[in-house]
Amino acid sequence: MIRGSVRIAFAAAVAAAALTACSGPPTSAGSRALPIPASYYLALGDSLAQGVQPNATGASVETRQGYPDQLYAARRPRHAGLRLVKLGCPGETTSTMIDGGICHYPGGSQLAAAAAFLRAHRGHVLLITIDIGANDLEACGSQSNLIKIISCFVTDVPGAVSRLATIMARLRAAAGPSVRMVGMSYYLPALAQWRDGSSGQVVARLIERLEAGYNELLEHGYTDHGAKVANVFGAFDTGDFGDQVTLPGIGKVPRNVALLCRWTWECADPPRGPNQHANTAGYGVIARAFGQAADLS
Repeated sequence: MIRGSVRIAFAAAVAAAALTACSGPPTSAGSRALPIPASYYLALGDSLAQGVQPNATGASVETRQGYPDQLYAARRPRHAGLRLVKLGCPGETTSTMIDGGICHYPGGSQLAAAAAFLRAHRGHVLLITIDIGANDLEACGSQSNLIKIISCFVTDVPGAVSRLATIMARLRAAAGPSVRMVGMSYYLPALAQWRDGSSGQVVARLIERLEAGYNELLEHGYTDHGAKVANVFGAFDTGDFGDQVTLPGIGKVPRNVALLCRWTWECADPPRGPNQHANTAGYGVIARAFGQAADLS
């Protein structure tokens, strides 16, 4: 079944649009107030777009603290009538976003549902955000053998980048040329392997380099279709192995590892950790990166 928050938000947006379209002028002769036109912020992608975090038992659950929720809360006072529609699907890959198979949507996939929504609300969409592609390489980050890690990236990256181009082309065609779209680069949960000693540190450095290249390709996939990019990779200082930071209970680690531990559940004690999802503060960092890239007044 489609996730509850997705189904409710999607249905509410459609209903609200219908009500707005059917509303007439104020009936009171003394009233000068006019209905505020509905506008929409459409959030697409994987679990980050739904704000997933681990609960007290360690289960990953959807929350209202994700980056779309925080970005929406920051922007809504300046954009009266703005509504948030979240269609993100935990576990979504570029393949399932196109073809479906994890979450259920009208039209069979998240991309089909998003395109239908954009066509139905053309001219009323203020912003589209999207994060997709991390789960395509999920298996790569869990490898400990250097040859297998490299082989995984070489095998999986080209298809993911090609499918992202398909996704963005369809979204742009449905949204129109002027709608503001923002994708994102990813932070790197695999940096947590640094704490496993010298072998883990070699793996962390290698995956950081490979992930930097992958993020660069994702960025091109967004910008080639007129989208901006939220530099989350940079916001987490993912490439900074230099500055040493002391973390309680962990000791001295590079700055990038420290920020990953501070802003995600990856270094948390069981049962909540290890979990790659951002915590509320981490989602706030991501939201600010999106806000800067979107440059909404």
